[in-house]
Amino acid sequence: MHMRSFDYDLPASAIAQTPVEPRDAARLLVATDSRGAVAHRRVHDLPDILDEGDVLVVNETRVLPARLHLQKPTGGRVEVLLVEPIDGNGQWEALVRPGRRVAPGTVLRGESGLTVEVTDQLPDGRRLVRVHGDIAGAGEVPLPPYIREPLNDPERYQTVYAANPGSVAAPTAGLHLTDSVLDRCRARGIAVVTVDLAVGLDTFKPVAVDDPADHRIHSERYRVPAETLAACRKARRVVAVGTTTVRALESAARGPLEGRTSLFIRGDFDFQVVDVLLTNFHLPRSSLLLLLASFAGDRWRKLYADALAEGYRFLSFGDAMLVARAR
Repeated sequence: MHMRSFDYDLPASAIAQTPVEPRDAARLLVATDSRGAVAHRRVHDLPDILDEGDVLVVNETRVLPARLHLQKPTGGRVEVLLVEPIDGNGQWEALVRPGRRVAPGTVLRGESGLTVEVTDQLPDGRRLVRVHGDIAGAGEVPLPPYIREPLNDPERYQTVYAANPGSVAAPTAGLHLTDSVLDRCRARGIAVVTVDLAVGLDTFKPVAVDDPADHRIHSERYRVPAETLAACRKARRVVAVGTTTVRALESAARGPLEGRTSLFIRGDFDFQVVDVLLTNFHLPRSSLLLLLASFAGDRWRKLYADALAEGYRFLSFGDAMLVARAR
């Protein structure tokens, strides 16, 4: 396996800069037919596409206001992106820019009175910092680097069911779902259950090596309630909303229901839980695309080509696809 196999031409014009309104008006490429037929629908059609006895699994993580704009005592501007809490006393793993100009022990201040003390160096250019104050009123939701347009409503980068703060990126497939769509699913006998996986920065990190086996994924915190896994075991089909939900479910199927996972799904992976995947269209050479290729098989290329030809919008604020696992 070579990463060149997971490259494709993604025009800048195909990268969605703003979310569609309403949420469930996003287009949906449906590839669940066993004979290979493809349909072009909308996310609001999802309850009619799924069947009674299916289980829809969503990741209820909430994106933190993790991007902080601060100042050094000298007045220089510094951006701190909080990546993950280390303890319950305000210590975080973070990215600091420009990091070279911030010595250990520097105290940075924000307009709201928040202070951040930069302490130790970590691998991969990360730093340890200690936060004093509440980031809720001081930080902003960090958008992916390929989104250039400002987001008027920060809640638009949260799912409607987001509950547990802990992520630095949204589980973007879930951004399309609305309370109406979920209620209509339940009314049709389609259970809606949850997992919690804290989405890390690797969501945006391309696989920079030629052999994906040499790529290292940072571990992420996850929790799968016992009742969620039990519902999946009894389901007609398990429909995972997003790649993060897939990773949580497949991690729980192989180990504890709660902990950390560095599961890297690629190649001939043995899926034990998930039957159908609702997902956005991913960056070339990304670990997310490798997961999709493992799940859907080589047909991902034709599905992506069809989506580009049909004018689908790609990446975090883009459209979605519903694809069945290759058998």
